[in-house]
Amino acid sequence: MIDIQDIRFAYANEPPIFDEFSWQIARGDAWAVIGPSGCGKTSLLYLLAGLYLPQKGQIRIENKPVTAPRPRSGLVLQDHGLLPWASVYQNARLGLTVRGFYGSDGRHAPIDEELTMPEADQRVQYWLQKLSIQHLRSQYPSHLSRGQRQRTAIARTLAMQPDLLMLDEPFSALDAPTRQDLQQLILNLGADGKLTIIIVTHDIEVAVSMGRRILALNLGGNRHARIIENDDACQPEYRYQRQFRDQCDYLHTILGDLI
Repeated sequence: MIDIQDIRFAYANEPPIFDEFSWQIARGDAWAVIGPSGCGKTSLLYLLAGLYLPQKGQIRIENKPVTAPRPRSGLVLQDHGLLPWASVYQNARLGLTVRGFYGSDGRHAPIDEELTMPEADQRVQYWLQKLSIQHLRSQYPSHLSRGQRQRTAIARTLAMQPDLLMLDEPFSALDAPTRQDLQQLILNLGADGKLTIIIVTHDIEVAVSMGRRILALNLGGNRHARIIENDDACQPEYRYQRQFRDQCDYLHTILGDLI
């Protein structure tokens, strides 16, 4: 589904974060991206989302070059990106509202998607209930906890039915029970193989529990994709097994070598 070929990306007057970097992702895969602060985890998501463009090389999704944001890609930002003057419901519906304004033009909305207003409302309602924030639908972001704002941002993205879901530190503001419930919800969404999931995290346990493959990035520029196979991930009982702890210890050792 995703093919990154020999990309180079650097911020102005800075050494490259990625240099001749290649990475391939199959449809329906669940990936975790981990590494020390400043290694390029969030920048990689922005490149995949079409918000940044590489200075060299190419990124292709579904065999089409990424030159701008694509309507089937969903990105949940670390800072949530909620409109402060809009309610939870309005924020969760924002993507579908924009799509309704432009229509199915292939840029703002998929060409094959035509939603009536009641259908859009129903879809948003479904995700508010699924994420346990339906009772907050009339509240504004300033009245929400950070975890509630996070769930609102996730509801907004899932309402658009992406085929690629990218999440930047999606569980950092959640208590442990809520975090595990939301992790399992996201894994269930990808269980049918139609949704590709990429999660950026600094949390080793999140990476090991949710990434069937883990991409470890390092400071000082990334040339080669260092990939850790983690086939037992995405199973509800995995985190309680000895293999889970062993894999966490292994990943901890690898990250120590990358700093």
